Amino acid sequence: MPDPFSETARLVAEPVPGDNAPAVSVSELSQRLKRTVEAEFGHVRLRGEISGLKRVASGHCYLCLKDEDAVIDAVIWRGSASSLAFRPEDGAEVIATGRLTTYPGRSKYQIVVERMELAGAGALMALLDRRKAALAAEGLFDALAKQPLPYLPRIIGVVTSPTGAVIRDILHRLADRCPTQVVVWPVKVQGEGAAEEVAAAIAGFDALEDGRPDLLIVARGGGSIEDLWAFNEEAVVRAVAACRIPVISAVGHETDTTLCDHAADLRAPTPTAAAELAVPVLAELRLTVESHAARTERCARRYLERGRERAAMLARLLPRRDQLLGPQRQRTDEAAGRLALALERRAARARDQLGRIAAVLRPALLDRRIEQDRARAGLASKLLGSLNPDAVLERGYARVTTRSNGSEGGRTVTDAAAARAAGALTLRMKGKGRVDVAVEGEERRRPSPARLAAARPEQPSLL
Repeated sequence: MPDPFSETARLVAEPVPGDNAPAVSVSELSQRLKRTVEAEFGHVRLRGEISGLKRVASGHCYLCLKDEDAVIDAVIWRGSASSLAFRPEDGAEVIATGRLTTYPGRSKYQIVVERMELAGAGALMALLDRRKAALAAEGLFDALAKQPLPYLPRIIGVVTSPTGAVIRDILHRLADRCPTQVVVWPVKVQGEGAAEEVAAAIAGFDALEDGRPDLLIVARGGGSIEDLWAFNEEAVVRAVAACRIPVISAVGHETDTTLCDHAADLRAPTPTAAAELAVPVLAELRLTVESHAARTERCARRYLERGRERAAMLARLLPRRDQLLGPQRQRTDEAAGRLALALERRAARARDQLGRIAAVLRPALLDRRIEQDRARAGLASKLLGSLNPDAVLERGYARVTTRSNGSEGGRTVTDAAAARAAGALTLRMKGKGRVDVAVEGEERRRPSPARLAAARPEQPSLL
């Protein structure tokens, strides 16, 4: 029997004797591989470094896990990604637990991560150092951006758990030192979703318009680095750095340090210390005010006493009143004497002037002046009478004016054209006599054809 595989290649596939392996589709082969891989590697734990992490809008995460010699793709579905105890980042060494599967669309195998933890405390610290360096490079920990704390805040906002001992310690310490209004925003301080709640509380306080706190305290009790990890998350750090209200971070004990402490305006070693830093001691404040009041009173009294002493010293140096006013009195008396003499001389001079003027004024001169004025007045009256247009009416003349409708006279008419244009005229004669006349033009004086025919004698008939 000939070997079927030794024959030459065929253009069209045909059944070959002895070949009992039927052809399968690519999809069928991919599904067989998928079932085989999932059955063989249904539960695996991989240790590797995260690389190429991508978070998509759906909430899924796509990444690679690698070591020195190999790389494997990984995917974390949204439900598993939201339940992780930390936020995955590139470069973090982790241990991922899940199942191996294939992605037929690209003929690749990958691990579906169901749980992920950092590979020991060293990996956790390495992740913390990388995150701290990245946030510091953005200026979130810059000392120049820190805000000063208010000396005596009216309202203090506290972001912490409402059931722990932390809030009780803060309230008791504030009541002992300086009672003030406290507003608590309850949040989870550990576990899944704690970082998001803390960040939302800080942003919520910052967004208030009415009742906005003057100071914020972000507080939590002590614990391991895993317990305090929510305050190392990027969301919390950015919320603290962006807050317009001064923030005191009081997370953990004195030896615990989180990234929230670096971003806050002031770090307190404990929550109780945060309350002490937030407000002054009321009793000490009262003593300080009373001390300032006493010092102010003493200074004012001393100032008055020194003022009296200086006034007394100056009063002794001043001359007597008679010494100050003596020269002025003497000058006043001299001026009064000169004033009387001056008035007498002025009155004598006025009498002399009046005598000289009275000697010049004689009745004959006044009579002559009056006669001259009367002569000039007579000449002016005669001239006015000669110019009066009604004066010639006494000699039989008449003055022609336009006819007036009222009591006032009309306008004087001097030529025939103006008379014909006026139509109606008034003739003013001697005394108050007047005659109203009508003007007829050339057309009115010309006889009509009918009148000419009537005036012409009747012509005798030739027949």
